[in-house]
Amino acid sequence: MRPRSVGLEDLGKVAPAFAKYTEGPLLGELWQRSDLSPRDRSIIIVAVLIARNQAIEMPYYFNLALDSGVTPTELSEIVTHLAFYSGWANATSAAAITKVVFAERGINELPPETGERLAIDEAAEAQRAARVEQDAGSVAPGVVRYTSSLLFNDLWLRPALAPRDRSLVTVSALIASGQTAQIPYHLNRALDNGLTTAQASEMLTQLAFYAGWPAVFSAIPVFKGVFEKRSE
Repeated sequence: MRPRSVGLEDLGKVAPAFAKYTEGPLLGELWQRSDLSPRDRSIIIVAVLIARNQAIEMPYYFNLALDSGVTPTELSEIVTHLAFYSGWANATSAAAITKVVFAERGINELPPETGERLAIDEAAEAQRAARVEQDAGSVAPGVVRYTSSLLFNDLWLRPALAPRDRSLVTVSALIASGQTAQIPYHLNRALDNGLTTAQASEMLTQLAFYAGWPAVFSAIPVFKGVFEKRSE
């Protein structure tokens, strides 16, 4: 795997305390915790980097994701998914770096898409659509239309990324972007898609290092509210 854009030796020359924290608490401890797999941790970080358009670390962590079990097709699908949740320009930047990473690994072409669209929960989708129509229909009917036709009746049903992984990507990107108002719906969806409360809690720990403590502390009350409501 290619070296980090700024290695520990270089960090030590300009920010020795930062290098110490990187080598110890981050790489030597956080990534060894058992509540999330290395694959899950990689997916979280890829989502953060794309959501924040932090290109300098993308090559290292995209490679790490592939080494941790994320397939090239899944990485491609994460980029596609985040075009909708972090914006087209961020996804385009990530796609350019993904192309370089793939080329260096000898991945010249992705396999053709296979499999049928995933089944949709008609009742849940009808409830979601009605709520969005009530909240936004009179203000942004175009947004309402594409939310249903593109996001929940197309993107979320693509088989290239498991629903749990899509939720992991989405919630991570929302936290990294400070979009706390959108977290309750997507955190509930993540838990419905198989993410456990312990894994969701550990996601916050991972994100504290990569999205920053303020972003995580802003999200913690939202997580607490969702956990408490689901336990009633």
